[in-house]
Amino acid sequence: MPQTIEVRFKGTRRGFFHWTDRENDPRLNDAVIVEAERGKDLGHISAIGEVALKKCGTACNGCPSSRAPKTSDKTKAVLRRASNNEVNTAVHLRRSEEEVRRKVLERVKQHRLAMKVSDAEWQWDRNKLTVFFTAEQRVDFRSLVRDLAALFRTRIDLRQIGVRDEAARLSGVGRCGREYCCSSWLTELSPVSLSLAKNQRLALNPAQISGGCGRLLCCLKYEHDFYVTARKRFPKEGKTLRTSLGEERVVSVDILRERICLREADGTTRIIPLLQLREEIGSSSRSAAVPPPPPEDPPPEAPRQEAQAPAEKPPEEGAPKPNPEATRSRRRRRGRRRRRGPGGSDNPEA
Repeated sequence: MPQTIEVRFKGTRRGFFHWTDRENDPRLNDAVIVEAERGKDLGHISAIGEVALKKCGTACNGCPSSRAPKTSDKTKAVLRRASNNEVNTAVHLRRSEEEVRRKVLERVKQHRLAMKVSDAEWQWDRNKLTVFFTAEQRVDFRSLVRDLAALFRTRIDLRQIGVRDEAARLSGVGRCGREYCCSSWLTELSPVSLSLAKNQRLALNPAQISGGCGRLLCCLKYEHDFYVTARKRFPKEGKTLRTSLGEERVVSVDILRERICLREADGTTRIIPLLQLREEIGSSSRSAAVPPPPPEDPPPEAPRQEAQAPAEKPPEEGAPKPNPEATRSRRRRRGRRRRRGPGGSDNPEA
């Protein structure tokens, strides 16, 4: 079964190919001749087997890594290992590319095109010349291509790239004193936003947070997760805390040194470690949690007696018992007198 290998060319350009030679296993950094568009090209092996398979799943046309080498027809094959003479030919071509770039730049000035020629790259068999350039706007370079094709007598490919890709191809030394990450080991350029610098509390000075390409530093993203996780251990800036000295406001926090700047109500500021602040907050919360002493018991009040309805007096002995019939007749007579009114008649209209 053929293996998948990663082959690197000049700059950051790379490709994935099939190794079909079962007798000789591929080795890292070996120079190989591979199939190219309308010809052959020379590169060096940078990854083999499973490592190349995983890289192919994320960088080679975005196809799934488990299916890329089996079903993808675009993955070409490695023709053979490069001999010493073929390697010397590639070295000679690399040395002549700077002179080619100067000639292309002269033609650009003659055509008065608003473009910056960054680099030029020969294909190993000289069947194609790729010219990389940057431009702020769209450029009509059709006349330039015809002029270059007549000058070099080969197929011309003008490719516009961004400023970050330009820095990756040309390489350089960053403000840290080391080679650019994008040209040394960083294979994919992920987007970097200004919020990363704000979360790290960096000075928003373009000269300090920009790289050689003029864009934000790629390394701003390396420690962003650390700052986000570490900041959860600190109180938010502007929050009022109750410490051993009373209520204090958080002015700023220093994540690397684990220190916090507090300001009292009278304007006095102090800087204390995070551990000491936790102890002060804990002691103040414990003192606030102690319940106050209970108040003295009031003197006992006299028991209140509820008012009771006066009990009915029992009838005296020998008193006549009430007659219910006489009582009802008296009530009927009083009702008839009310209905008669002052005229003495039952009918009020009479």
